[in-house]
Amino acid sequence: MLLWFAGLAVPAVAAVFASRGLDYRFVLAGAVFPSLALAVDGLWVVGSLLFPIAVMTVVMLAGWGRRLVQRRWLGMPIGIFCHLVLDGAWLRTETFRWPLGSGDVAAASLRPVWLLVAMELIGAAALWWSWRRFGLTDPVRRKAFLRAGRLAAAPRPSRRR
Repeated sequence: MLLWFAGLAVPAVAAVFASRGLDYRFVLAGAVFPSLALAVDGLWVVGSLLFPIAVMTVVMLAGWGRRLVQRRWLGMPIGIFCHLVLDGAWLRTETFRWPLGSGDVAAASLRPVWLLVAMELIGAAALWWSWRRFGLTDPVRRKAFLRAGRLAAAPRPSRRR
C-alpha cells in the first residue's frame, strides 16, 4: 500500500506547515519508506513511535550547524510520522509504544482486500488532486519539485461575471 501514504502525506504536510523551504520529496520518501521496510521480515520497529524520533534525532545531529541540510532532511521523519498516522499505528499499542510496552510485538494486522483497494484509490485520487493543486502540469513547477522538492499552490483562474 503505497498510494495511500504518498497521496495523503504530501498535501497534509503542505497544508499544516505551508513551508516553502521543506523538501517534499523527502516527505514523500518518508511516507512510503515504512511500507517498503515492512516488506522485509523483521523490520517491525518502523511501526513504533521511537523510529521517527530516532530518525529526527539523527537528522538534527548530522546536520548540526548546517541549517539547509537539516531543513531538507527534516522531511523524512515528518513523512514517517505521517505514515504512522495514516496507518493507524497507535491501534497496535505494543508495537507503537515499543520498547516501553510489555515486549510482545503485535503481528501486522491484515486489512480486508476491499479496504486496501479503497485506500489505494483514495491515495491515487489525492495524488491526482495534488498534481493539479500544485500545478505540476507546468514544466517549470514540475522541474522545481524534481530538483529541489518545492511545492507552491498553482494560481487559480479568476472568475469574471
